[in-house]
Amino acid sequence: MNKNTKTYLLHGGLFLITLITTTMAGAEWMFGRLFIPVEGMKTLGWTEFVAGFQFSIPFLAILTVHEFGHYFTAKANQVRVTLPYYIPLWIGIGQSIGTLGAFIRIQDYINSRRKYFDIGIAGPLAGFALALVVLWYGFTHLPPPEFIFTIHPEYQKWGLDYGKYAYQHLPEGGAVGLGDNLLFNFFKNYVADPARLPHPYEMIHYPYLLAGYLALFFTSLNLIPIGQLDGGHILYALIGRKRFNWVAPVLFTGFAFYAGLGMFKPTDFAVSTDEAFFTELGSFGLYIGFLYLAFSRISENRMTSLLVTLSVVAAQLVLSWVRPDIEGYSGFLAFAFVLGRFLGVYHPETEIDEPLDTKRQILGWIALIVFILCFSPRPFMIS
Repeated sequence: MNKNTKTYLLHGGLFLITLITTTMAGAEWMFGRLFIPVEGMKTLGWTEFVAGFQFSIPFLAILTVHEFGHYFTAKANQVRVTLPYYIPLWIGIGQSIGTLGAFIRIQDYINSRRKYFDIGIAGPLAGFALALVVLWYGFTHLPPPEFIFTIHPEYQKWGLDYGKYAYQHLPEGGAVGLGDNLLFNFFKNYVADPARLPHPYEMIHYPYLLAGYLALFFTSLNLIPIGQLDGGHILYALIGRKRFNWVAPVLFTGFAFYAGLGMFKPTDFAVSTDEAFFTELGSFGLYIGFLYLAFSRISENRMTSLLVTLSVVAAQLVLSWVRPDIEGYSGFLAFAFVLGRFLGVYHPETEIDEPLDTKRQILGWIALIVFILCFSPRPFMIS
């Protein structure tokens, strides 16, 4: 077996495994049950697994179109690149989507802003276009509102007013809802039949809505204009290295500030016992250390990174003291850590620093508008 055959088998094998894991995850979201036996809960079987293709096929189609947008554009620019590597992940306890995504490896040095722009923008725009189709189909083919009773038969006692009663006594984390962004909100208000639109905490059971929403969510993450994310490639090509090198750290600092806003408030330290105070203080210290690691590559000077970290924490505390009702979204902290610590805030320099032509500039700003349309300040709601 030659090297090329082994490579194709690896890519194909990872795709098939990811198809299986996303199908299983999709079925678990759709039916609210698991494949692994749990006491007091009926396990999922083959019928539910097959139904899970309603999630995995559109979701993987969007992911695949995204990656091959990068792939074919790289080939057109004579840049050597691998086929997509799919990353399967199914943990068997629910609340996973069956994958960590996919990526392609660039095997050549990219020497120009234009090439970075072309390769970076092709993926998210291609995936975004297909996501619109999936969302349009999902919102125009909603089942009757009574469909939710096949998932939650216990809701029948409340009828279609179940939303007023069903979530009052659930344990923490007992219900997961899809957040909102400008585009998803548009589909809910202007495309869907209002009489068929499910409660926000029940949209996870609708596979096309879930697949489309997740596509928008990951598109927005990819288009964040920082570092070597697709959005970073686009902004770097639009404004050049010098401007990007001061814009990117400002954007990253703002993103980290928002992610951790409200995690700790001055009132948290006004506890009744010394033990509780020192426990809170220890958690606060770990949070500062975590943020410092996230900011460690924002400057070659460690003291500068520390000062930025402490400034962000101080600003968070001050705003939380003035407006305790304003909170960020702590779910973004893990992504901020990966971005700051591993992917990097800055962009690799290019030999050819030519400005983009007018058509590419327009397309680049359109991509940033797509980011705004897809971004959700609170992507997931946990009751």
